[in-house]
Amino acid sequence: MRTSDSAALAPVQTGHLHDRMFCALEEESSLYFTYSGRPNIIQIRDLSYEVNSAAQIHWFEKLSELQMPWEWNSSSDGQIIAIKNLNLVVRSGQMLAIIGSSGCGKTSLLDIITCRDEGGRIKSGKILINGAPVNRQLVKKCIAHVRQDDRLLPFLTVRETLAFVAKLRLPRDFSEEQRNKRIEDVIAELRLRQCANTKVGNYLTRGVSGGERRRVSIGVQLLWNPVDLTSIDWRSKEQEQLTQDKANRFAAIFREKVKDTDDYMWNTSPSTNSTKRDSQIPEEIIHMKSETMDRLAGSFRQFSVLLNRQISNDFRDLPTLSVHGLEALLMSLLIGYLYYNEGGKKLSIQDTVALLYMIGALTPFAVVLDVIAKCHSERAMLYHELEDGMYSVTSYFFAKLLGELPEHCAFVVIYGVPIYWIAALRPEASPFVLNFLLVWLGVYCSRVMALWVSALLPTLQLSFLVGNIFFTIFYLTGGFVISIKNMWTVASLCSKVSFLRWGFQGLIWVQFTEQIYPITFGNLTIPIKGTTIIESMDMDSQPLYMCYIILIAICIGFLALYYVSLRKSTCLQASYLEGSLYLPIFAHFQKVTIQQLYEMGR
Repeated sequence: MRTSDSAALAPVQTGHLHDRMFCALEEESSLYFTYSGRPNIIQIRDLSYEVNSAAQIHWFEKLSELQMPWEWNSSSDGQIIAIKNLNLVVRSGQMLAIIGSSGCGKTSLLDIITCRDEGGRIKSGKILINGAPVNRQLVKKCIAHVRQDDRLLPFLTVRETLAFVAKLRLPRDFSEEQRNKRIEDVIAELRLRQCANTKVGNYLTRGVSGGERRRVSIGVQLLWNPVDLTSIDWRSKEQEQLTQDKANRFAAIFREKVKDTDDYMWNTSPSTNSTKRDSQIPEEIIHMKSETMDRLAGSFRQFSVLLNRQISNDFRDLPTLSVHGLEALLMSLLIGYLYYNEGGKKLSIQDTVALLYMIGALTPFAVVLDVIAKCHSERAMLYHELEDGMYSVTSYFFAKLLGELPEHCAFVVIYGVPIYWIAALRPEASPFVLNFLLVWLGVYCSRVMALWVSALLPTLQLSFLVGNIFFTIFYLTGGFVISIKNMWTVASLCSKVSFLRWGFQGLIWVQFTEQIYPITFGNLTIPIKGTTIIESMDMDSQPLYMCYIILIAICIGFLALYYVSLRKSTCLQASYLEGSLYLPIFAHFQKVTIQQLYEMGR
């Protein structure tokens, strides 16, 4: 284990340590953070831990093997001892290597220490941090972890990735200069200057190297280190001078007291003459503001930072945006030219009805698949950031919705505008606007339904399956495949919440209201009013404005389900995320003495 404040990347010779402690090493592009707290200790006493191997298999995997629910927990030999009578003590400033064969309990131990275990139970023993029993709140304040897999947005640069974390995790009273300095310090510490303005990338998008990406993940955790005792306050000249004098005083005292010791940066063993030296150290007490680290980014700042990140990442993904735009345009042109009539002739009633249903039903299915795939690609990163306490579910929820609106609007424009004019529907401005709004609402309903399904279910395959089932039900009960009046009870109930049905009904109203269609029987031509056609299709149950209201209500309903599922799924995230590698960071104390600072240096 190691403290983030003392995150040295290379061995240091003792003779020049004091010069390396307080200045940047230009030849190595590295900084050494000084520790600003007293020593911290993790203690594990007689820990025994067992896991239930049967519980590690998810319910959907058991169903796929044709196991019935009453058979899931019937096995009596599922309990396995993973850790038995474990004892250890680790101080901050030390590194602990956990070595063992696969399945011996290494990851389980780290999960237990960081309160992220969901698959077993502690039979006996205690886990203490500075003598206090470990709990989630304590872990969130003083422990960070770097996971085995990198969860970073590929289209942000290294500096932008760190800036995003800095805006959310550093205290809100940090000035912009302080925040930027912290970012540059971490970039220098991890030797990322040469790629600071390069995209992070992934397996599809070229970016930084694998090792550099790993160091960015480490930097995300080092960045929010609570460093504040020796920070320079740039908010005013008086505060700058005061904090600069304090830092200089600390540096002088530290160098003077430890210059003659061996390996004084990392040596944690008691020194034989420590009592004599300690008695000469002034008992000056530095009071740090206890609320400083609690004043992190508020809800509105979280929302604005997340919104900015969402838009920046999405709009730089030009391949995906191009594919979605081309998909919408091709579907619009194919459907439009299928119903294209030369000479400006009106479509027949049958063809018009079929065209209107195709407009409202085809593209939403493609949107459902795209949204589900995108949400699951971001799922693990979302859960990791929520677990780290970087932002709230509510801030993410609103930023996600607003951040995707520009893409949604562009998609509907590219799809809905060409098809309307190519197929020679009503040329007046009012019907065109009303038609476009209905298509916009129908496609948005499919989008938020996909968001809900993605948050509700743990795997991509299950989300695809359930999303396809819901869409198929809404498609079949939309009023075109079978008339609404001929549906049986269950299908009729499904039709009432089918956004495809209400979108189709609204399109029918827009297109046929105040229109006259001639119908020819042999030599006889009879003019038919559009309202008669609407009545014959049983589409007159609600007026046009109710179609808009019902579609908005369906959107709100799916959004509420998405929000609830998002909150609930974060409670179960540990069951579905991959193993993690943890980097504990111990700091955040309210009162630090010079003596304690010196002891840490020893």
